[in-house]
Amino acid sequence: MPEKPTEVVLEKAEPDAKPDAKPQAEPKARSVRVVLMALMITMLLAMLDNMIVGPAMPTIVGDLGGMEHLSWVVTAYTLATAASTPIWGKLGDMYGRKGSFLTAIVIFLVGSALSGMAQSMGQLIGFRGIQGLGAGGLMVGVMAIIGDLVPPRDRGKYMGMMTGVMAVAMIGGPLVGGSITDHFGWRWAFYINLPLGAVALAMVTSVLHLPKKKAQGRIDYLGAALLTVGISALVLVTTWGGSEYAWGSAVIMELIGIGVASLIGFLFVQKKAAEPILPLHIFHNLNFTLMAVIGFITGFVMFGAMLFLPLFQQSVQGASATNSGLLLLPMLLSMMAVSMVAGRVTTSTGKYRLFPIAGTVLMVTGFYLLAQMDTGTSRLTSGLYMAVLGAGMGFLMQITMLVAQNSVEMKDMGVASSSATLFRTLGSSFGVAIMGALFNNRVHDVMAERAGKLGGKVTETSAQLDAEHLKMLPAAIRDAYQHAVSAGTHSAFLLGAAISVVALVASFFVKEVPLRGSGPADKPAGDADKPAGDADKPAGNADGDSARAAGRTTVAEPV
Repeated sequence: MPEKPTEVVLEKAEPDAKPDAKPQAEPKARSVRVVLMALMITMLLAMLDNMIVGPAMPTIVGDLGGMEHLSWVVTAYTLATAASTPIWGKLGDMYGRKGSFLTAIVIFLVGSALSGMAQSMGQLIGFRGIQGLGAGGLMVGVMAIIGDLVPPRDRGKYMGMMTGVMAVAMIGGPLVGGSITDHFGWRWAFYINLPLGAVALAMVTSVLHLPKKKAQGRIDYLGAALLTVGISALVLVTTWGGSEYAWGSAVIMELIGIGVASLIGFLFVQKKAAEPILPLHIFHNLNFTLMAVIGFITGFVMFGAMLFLPLFQQSVQGASATNSGLLLLPMLLSMMAVSMVAGRVTTSTGKYRLFPIAGTVLMVTGFYLLAQMDTGTSRLTSGLYMAVLGAGMGFLMQITMLVAQNSVEMKDMGVASSSATLFRTLGSSFGVAIMGALFNNRVHDVMAERAGKLGGKVTETSAQLDAEHLKMLPAAIRDAYQHAVSAGTHSAFLLGAAISVVALVASFFVKEVPLRGSGPADKPAGDADKPAGDADKPAGNADGDSARAAGRTTVAEPV
């Protein structure tokens, strides 16, 4: 029998109330929208943090010192977030979504407050780790709760909202971070999280009512430890490789060995665990596995583009670094618009297979076009190329999560959400590292070719120069550097196009499994499409009818 839909109690019906009475439906819809607003605020917190903290880094170093440990302010947060993501997803499945989500918010806010009060670089790094632990549960909690509240068929309507939050974070983060640091001090880059988090905490606590769960088994502590070690080692490899240590150094090789051994051990443990942190059976579903692959590649190429596009525009096209987030506006607006359209079409038709194909085609095309940019490319042309890439991202950003969630049973919603988030996070780490290494090597080579030994000395510490250093260079060296950056981005974007081809091939194997839920028409919960994994079994309507009679909203009922 197909699994019963999760019941979300939003409003109690009067004993004599009619099941479909309008006065009852409107409060329920409003309650769901209030919860979704709180989730969007929480998602903004998770995505905005590093964007805001980045501009404050120079001031932090000037106040606390410890320049040699500066990278750990970001690394500690990233490590904790990546390592805790799958654990938060499993905790939500075992003990209830609401409790784990509220706990993650509280931990994040405590870490934010402590980071703002840090008196040394060591303290700041430790507190950023605490903040990252909470952040790992924020994104997973948002996606999993939306998965509980809104059926996949109707979830497309909210794709644009989630993509819009991402665009706001990427564009507004550096601007807000710089303004806060200049006017209020760097500590407020962390304190700003507290009022936003308090609002989200209050809204979720008062409005969201999810059924409590009792764990069927014990937490897989060994699996959690092995996965944490494996993910941490891989993130450190991508963070340190080519910067702190050479790629072939003993430290990097040891980390690779530790990471691979831990993950192999983790796979063996998951086969025997009563409550595995990452149930391997979810990968038996082809669509879920394909979404993991496409999500990894999307993270790989997207964050590489986010890194190198502003660099190209600042170094080659002479754009100002002050409003660096605005340089990505063509890509982000295109991404948001396409995501909204794709979401609406998914809701109205229930079809989605075309979107991964269209998204990966546009992603390959966009990266190929960006790879053709040189020192003579205008800002208008590069903006058009970015819009093509953004359109591809818009088709992919939320559809990968939607299909992944639709491919598992409700009891695995948390681990499905955390797995999709984890693969995208790991993809971004590998993308920035590998594309960055390719870019740096190419810049060094071209500088040596065009400017000889002097060119090599200019970029021996870093292949990326800020605007102030560029102005100080002689005209000939500056011209050589612009050609070098152009060549470096050409290589990085060609790699992005090649990697995107893998996602394109994977997208053709996606199957059009009906989305659970009602779609635009008002039909009974029991008439929803059959859930993935139970496609050959009929979905009865007893659960939906009884829930509606009791004045409850199930995940199969339109919001």
